[in-house]
Amino acid sequence: MGSAAERWAELQSGRGVPPEILAQAPVSPWTHDPADFVAPAVPADTPSREAGLALVGPSGTVLDVGCGGGDAAFALVGPLVHATGVDRQQDMLDLFEAGADVRRVPARTVLGPWPEAVGEAGTADVVVSHHVLHNVVDLPPFLAALTEAAGRGVVVEMLSEHPMAWLDPLWVRFHDLLRPDPATVDDAVAVLREQGIDPEVTRWARDRRPPHDPTWVARRLCLPTDRVPEVAAALADLPPRTTEAATLTWHS
Repeated sequence: MGSAAERWAELQSGRGVPPEILAQAPVSPWTHDPADFVAPAVPADTPSREAGLALVGPSGTVLDVGCGGGDAAFALVGPLVHATGVDRQQDMLDLFEAGADVRRVPARTVLGPWPEAVGEAGTADVVVSHHVLHNVVDLPPFLAALTEAAGRGVVVEMLSEHPMAWLDPLWVRFHDLLRPDPATVDDAVAVLREQGIDPEVTRWARDRRPPHDPTWVARRLCLPTDRVPEVAAALADLPPRTTEAATLTWHS
C-alpha cells in the first residue's frame, strides 16, 4: 500500500463510530432510506453526466456501483442499452429495478459490497460510482476493480470532503467526540495516481439540498428519539453543508 492509500485509510478509519457509542444506538446509524435515493425523472445536467455520456457514446452498457436508485446510471438514458446495479441493500436494488422498468431500460442487479461483487457484476462499457468512495477504507482494490470492470472508462462523483463532515460539531456537542479531518478529493486522486491513473478532475457545485430531518440526524448520531428536539435546535447553529463536488474520469 502506497503512502496516499495509507493516508486515505487512516483518515477514513478515523470517521468510524467508537464501539461504545455504537452500542448505545437504538437503531443502526448506517442504513439508508431508499426514498432519499429515487432517481429524478429528468437527470441533472452535471459534469458527471457529461463525462458518462462522452464515454457511452452512441450506445453502451453501464455498471453502477453503489447504485442506490440509479441516479448515476439513469442519467445516461438514451444511449444506455443495459444497466447493472450493485448495492449492499436489497431495497435499493428494488428501487433500481423499478427505475429501470419505468425508463424501459434492460437491467439486472447484484446484491453485495464492492469489490467482492465484481465477479457476479461482470463488465460494462462504462462504470459509474457516485458518492461511494467516502464509504470505503481500503481504496486501492475498490478503484482497481472499477477500472478492470470498465471497457471504456470510469466516472466517479464525490463531494470535496466526507459527506458527513458537516455533522462533526454535533459529535462534539452530544458525545464529546472530536472527529479527525476528513479525506478529500485530492486524497482520492493521489491514490489513483499511485495506481498509475491520472484522472481528469472537474470541480463544480451541486445544487443545495434540503435540510436533513432532525430524526435522521439523531439516528446518524446514535441518539434516541427523545433527543430529536435537542438535535433540531443544534442544527440551527450549523453552517450550510458544502456543495463542492468533483467528477473524476479516467479511461480503462
